[in-house]
Amino acid sequence: MLVDQKTENEKKKEYLWRYQNAKRKEAEINEEIMQLRIDKMVPSLVQDGMPHGSGGGDLSGYAARLDELMRELYEQMEKKITIRLEISRKIEEMQDETESLLLRYRYIQGLNFEEIAVKMGYGYRHITRLHGWALQHFEM
Repeated sequence: MLVDQKTENEKKKEYLWRYQNAKRKEAEINEEIMQLRIDKMVPSLVQDGMPHGSGGGDLSGYAARLDELMRELYEQMEKKITIRLEISRKIEEMQDETESLLLRYRYIQGLNFEEIAVKMGYGYRHITRLHGWALQHFEM
């Protein structure tokens, strides 16, 4: 019984963490886009004493890569919003508002247990116990 509950809680945590994972993926894509733009604006300097052209060259590869990343970013943003709405609705459906608030802080806002304890005015140990109860009551 205890092993089953632990396994079930791990599945619920994995489900709930999907929003934070989507936020991280979106940030990675944004960072890649920024780096691509910076690399294009500030080309690396070659210090070999030889004359070089302006470096304008063909921008079609750059434009295609940027366009691909922008599409990927928009898709990731839509996915993140969908996941957030889905998880938020399920958290809001919970009977206990304290448990619901704790899960919102943990999985939507991405706070750690120490931060949650301060916000909610409880001790760390109570928050970890409350988290376990909240997971038991959470329905995927």
